Amino acid sequence: MRLADYRDPALTKAIAEKIKDLTPSGHAKFCHVCGTHEYTVTHYGLRTLLPKNLEVIAGPGCPVCVTPAKDIDEAVWLTLHGVTIATFGDMLRVPGSEMSLADAKARGGDVRVVYGVSEAVKMASKSPEKSFVFFAVGFETTAPANAAETLSGPPKNLSFLVAHRLIPPAMELLLGVGDLKIDGFICPGHVATVIGVRAFRMFPEAYNMPTVIAGFEPVDVMIGLHMLLKQLKEGSARVDNEYTRSVTEGGNVKAQKLIKEVFEVDSGNWRGIGRVPSSAYKLKNEFSNYDARVKYDIKVGPAKDIAPGCSCHLVIIGKIKPTECPMFMKTCRPETPYGPCMVSREGTCNIWGKHGQI
Repeated sequence: MRLADYRDPALTKAIAEKIKDLTPSGHAKFCHVCGTHEYTVTHYGLRTLLPKNLEVIAGPGCPVCVTPAKDIDEAVWLTLHGVTIATFGDMLRVPGSEMSLADAKARGGDVRVVYGVSEAVKMASKSPEKSFVFFAVGFETTAPANAAETLSGPPKNLSFLVAHRLIPPAMELLLGVGDLKIDGFICPGHVATVIGVRAFRMFPEAYNMPTVIAGFEPVDVMIGLHMLLKQLKEGSARVDNEYTRSVTEGGNVKAQKLIKEVFEVDSGNWRGIGRVPSSAYKLKNEFSNYDARVKYDIKVGPAKDIAPGCSCHLVIIGKIKPTECPMFMKTCRPETPYGPCMVSREGTCNIWGKHGQI
């Protein structure tokens, strides 16, 4: 199929009719954990094509949104103490406990937007007299590039503030939130490209949870929903791979090898969720000379993840829709974000604010 075929309105509507035929008489709720999936669902109005008793909710699929305030506080501290911070553009306006990196930049901090770690390496190489820190944010998809640069021996004046988070442990945590009552998962295709189908088999095997790995176009998502409904009707639970054009059973073995060489798995805090076991990467001891937390005596106070009146902690786990937050599109708007979910283009509130009426 061509890309245009995956966005074909007629095909999308045809699948919607098949979905209606399979939807059970009671209520069914499926959860995805990907900001790009939420963009597709909202931007293309897919929820309007679904039966009213079939609900699609957004889980913690925005890496910027779930980066805890403490990590941002550490980046702010570093740049206000003379260290140049290189990071993705979405990170600049995410609130820390007291200020964002954009606020720190306004106060004289050297904060630079990059498209990837390789740019940070080039910056550090060109200015050996300066200290640089790459704020390494993202899920399993961004970790391999950072691992590769670490193994290649980056400049000594560059270190990493690692804030990588892992998707399957967060999905597992959602199953323990009793009032969510999830009936199936749509897994992010880009993460599955790295870690493979087998990384998600725990959900049907341990929890009897229907699971589908899906791509990011409207037809991908609709087929994924149809696959989940088919499992429900059959009374079965397995991992169906809709995104076969990119995802294999074992994933990207080379990327996994890079990650394993450089990082070890640790528990990690997720903004709005709390501490999740085995859900974060940290640099191994042999690479501690590149660990900003080891290299610098960072001193930050108690973190404040969620500001007063903000409901991002409930939006992140899918307990409420953005429109149920009293600040949505009032105090908190894409151009003037108050909470983390409104900052990033992958944040649920930002997506609903920009595309919710389409």
